[in-house]
Amino acid sequence: MNLHEYQAKQLFARYGLPAPVGYACTTPREAEEAASKIGAGPWVVKCQVHAGGRGKAGGVKVVKSKEEIRAFAENWLGKRLVTYQT
Repeated sequence: MNLHEYQAKQLFARYGLPAPVGYACTTPREAEEAASKIGAGPWVVKCQVHAGGRGKAGGVKVVKSKEEIRAFAENWLGKRLVTYQT
């Protein structure tokens, strides 16, 4: 079974297991709106892939502003993240 992180969190929540709040976004605007729903930052933005090594490949970042969120989303959405496992 291959699950993205956001799908695993949804599964945990369905069965009452604790999981941090998060949103899967498909546009930079959605990413900014998700940050507003979560509340004050900093936030962690992540690419969703079925492989390890996202952070080492630049697909995970701690951001302190919605401008950084938008820039991360604009950079990564629609692109292929290459890791040592892909």
